[in-house]
Amino acid sequence: MNDAEPDIILQTRNLKETYMQGKVPIHALQGVDLEVRRGELVSIVGPSGSGKSTLLSIIGMLEIPTEGSVFIDGIEVTGVKAKEIPRLRREKIGFVFQHFNLLPALTALGNVEIAMRFARVHKKERIKRAREVLTEMGLGERLNHKPSEMSGGEQQRVSIARALANRPAIILADEPTGEVDTKTRDLIIGILRRLSDGGQTVIIVTHDPWVAERTDRVITLVDGRVEDS
Repeated sequence: MNDAEPDIILQTRNLKETYMQGKVPIHALQGVDLEVRRGELVSIVGPSGSGKSTLLSIIGMLEIPTEGSVFIDGIEVTGVKAKEIPRLRREKIGFVFQHFNLLPALTALGNVEIAMRFARVHKKERIKRAREVLTEMGLGERLNHKPSEMSGGEQQRVSIARALANRPAIILADEPTGEVDTKTRDLIIGILRRLSDGGQTVIIVTHDPWVAERTDRVITLVDGRVEDS
């Protein structure tokens, strides 16, 4: 059972991840302890190979750590049965990726709506919710456009809308501004800032100092350890 304060939405305890590269053990994470509060906009920074992506994957329930625990919204997600993980991931985590990961055959509306199908949301409600979040992203007039008909910034906003579709506890954004120009970068960070101000917890992995400076808190990883938080 998690004994964190009620406003702590994410807590990791002694997270370790070790994998083998041939016969050599690689210690990707070496005892990471973190706490993130509800509504925080947090950035995770560090050099390549520092463990940022590994940490994000474990928080997002895409990987199981070698050792340690992750609590999300009061639930120890590292302690649940494997068959429960997909449901928890849908309910608790929204992903925003650097390369957008949109389905090319679907419209903006379709890409957001499909995120709710696996959560068994009724079709009428799915479409209503998809329209709402896309409109919030300033894409009300682009609902029926496919990714190939949209700019990189528009595609990333569709990706954010998709992440919000199931009203997740946490949005995990992996280099969300890595594929866009500076004007669009400013827009994307402005959107994430607004979401955080409205109570949405957002965690960003970034190499961009400009992005990190505009978050509430910067967590620095070096060699799989938290250097500063």
